Amino acid sequence: MHQHRIITWIKAARPQTLPAAVVPVLVGAGLAIRFESFSLAASVVALTCALLIQIGTNFANDYFDFVKGADTEERVGFERATASGLISAKQMQHAALSTMALALFTGLYLVYIGGWPILVIGIFSIICGVAYTGGPYPLGYNGLGDVFVFLFFGIIAVMGTYYVNTLEWTWTSFYCSLPVGALSTNILVVNNLRDVKQDRKAGKKTLGVLFGSTALRWEYIIMGSISVLVPFVLFSFTKFNSWILLPLLTLPAGIFLSRIIWTETNMSRLNRTLEHTGQWMSVYGLLFAAGIILS
Repeated sequence: MHQHRIITWIKAARPQTLPAAVVPVLVGAGLAIRFESFSLAASVVALTCALLIQIGTNFANDYFDFVKGADTEERVGFERATASGLISAKQMQHAALSTMALALFTGLYLVYIGGWPILVIGIFSIICGVAYTGGPYPLGYNGLGDVFVFLFFGIIAVMGTYYVNTLEWTWTSFYCSLPVGALSTNILVVNNLRDVKQDRKAGKKTLGVLFGSTALRWEYIIMGSISVLVPFVLFSFTKFNSWILLPLLTLPAGIFLSRIIWTETNMSRLNRTLEHTGQWMSVYGLLFAAGIILS
């Protein structure tokens, strides 16, 4: 019974989405290693905070979607712990708040290193994580989820990780954050494509509900293209050598997944595509970080 409870909480944390938390820190830390300013302690704490905020956001999402009636019996996505009755709404609410509080407490070390900019980033990350599906103007219910993910799990996460290592904001870290934000966004794109029908009924105005499934499919292609183009730009216009092209080894996976996005008509099968998109991002992130270091 106890083991089943643990498994339920692990599933509620949505491990298939966690590459969005891990990869930005890997890339930011890889940049710090490349420029000989790496701090193991800062990077480990940054990774811990990123994971806690991602998990806290997932818990909050589980809770608020249940409270707002977005999770129904027609749901084709992964099982939601609150909606299915496996975890009570009160317990999920407490889990979300506790996880976010732990992220804030852990992040105080990074504030000590990086000062007020890191404090501001941390507070805004937590507020937006909760406001993704909660609060008076939930981002995910008003077409802003994609912007939130690209910004916080791409640009801010990579540049913030680099900053706590080096105490510098650089254009290089900004450019390197773009493919990370793009592939993080693609995880959400698959989620929203799968749930267009249910989200429309629940009044959840994702980009798929606002502009249709075809728009989401194009978004997936555009985000994937960013992940291909940025290494070429870095190779052509910066001091990075050909190692920076290493993540392009994942291009066949991107093409394969893009084809599924355009041809799949059974939305429940996109659960597997979502997992594979997270895996694509994970391998891309490892190769990108390695390419940055080797360059």
